[in-house]
Amino acid sequence: MREVAIAGIGMHRFGRWGDKTDLELGLDASKKAVKDAGMKWRDIQAMACGKFTSGSSEGNNIWALGGATGIPIVNLENACATGGSAFRLACQWVAAGFYDICLAVGMDKMPRHFITVQSPDKDDDYWRWRLAGVSNPSYWALDCNRYTHRHGLTVEKMTDVLVKIAVKNKKNGAMNPNAWYQKEVTPEEVLKSPMVAYPIRQFMICTPDEGGAAVVVTTKEIAKKFANGRPIVTVAAYQLGSKFYGAPSAEVVDLSFNPIGNTPSVTKDTARRAFEQAGIGPKDIDMVELQDTCAWNELEYFEEMGLCRPGEAPSLIEKGVTSLGGKLPVNPDGGLISKGEPPGASQLAQIHEVVLQLKGNAGPRQVEGAKVGLCHVYGGHGNSSVVILKK
Repeated sequence: MREVAIAGIGMHRFGRWGDKTDLELGLDASKKAVKDAGMKWRDIQAMACGKFTSGSSEGNNIWALGGATGIPIVNLENACATGGSAFRLACQWVAAGFYDICLAVGMDKMPRHFITVQSPDKDDDYWRWRLAGVSNPSYWALDCNRYTHRHGLTVEKMTDVLVKIAVKNKKNGAMNPNAWYQKEVTPEEVLKSPMVAYPIRQFMICTPDEGGAAVVVTTKEIAKKFANGRPIVTVAAYQLGSKFYGAPSAEVVDLSFNPIGNTPSVTKDTARRAFEQAGIGPKDIDMVELQDTCAWNELEYFEEMGLCRPGEAPSLIEKGVTSLGGKLPVNPDGGLISKGEPPGASQLAQIHEVVLQLKGNAGPRQVEGAKVGLCHVYGGHGNSSVVILKK
């Protein structure tokens, strides 16, 4: 297998873009990635395109807008792991020698509500919403309260930790020109925001939005030829997983549900396989981009990936370990809490941030000395993607 490297990155700022189409968002990110790679449109040999609200051959439409060149294009959807799945496919093409230079692109224009299809003839998620009345924040809150009880914390203590995560990510996002929300918040403002599902408040939750991101991947040798002396970022791991029978999370009630929850989480297993592929361990990671769909999820996934011991995350967060300047910064770009979440572009935007960080180009939010970064997403039906990048 050939070693895979990132040649270029591109991103259209996340937010709300009125009449601008999702194709325009994806095309903008793609052009930026190709330009950043120092390449031409015709240098791209294959394309993987991800979009959660999938239409008909969206990647083909993007490529036609930029200039149809007859390349093979795969269009895919995989919940919140959509962008990561497109990236994984592009990396596999290069690693296996099918193509030398590939583009992974993702984009979405999400509606203004929680992410669900809510259609009884198309989605079993409908029954959770309509019959049980359990929205996404509801089961996040259930998991959060279970953790609080299991580790002997008070609700006040957990609330304080969640507030710190929200404030941290909003502060980081204020320094990120690609984030939707670029304004810091105070702890008092977070606590005054409406309660959504106890103890999770509005300012602790991300918002579905619109945006695009793209990455050009190639071999390390080809990347060096186009780099002109710039640092090269290589892809150490790209793993994808889905939930196990008996998984404790009940976002969709189906035959695999087991309330005991005595099987490994998909995040834990996918991260384990990523570390094995990269030949490193959690202690080797210098920075993390992870799925902070809400502040609780940041704490949850930090532990599940083995970045600390079970029950240790609250104290580390309080000590500033996960803040910029701390030992292991988490979501230095502001995370989903600041950027919002267009699922098709989400992990590609994480990769965009890690590449900036490893090359030392992240400006005021730069993680000093970063050499290894991890990206993680978790989505519907347990789809999870973990990517590890090295300088």
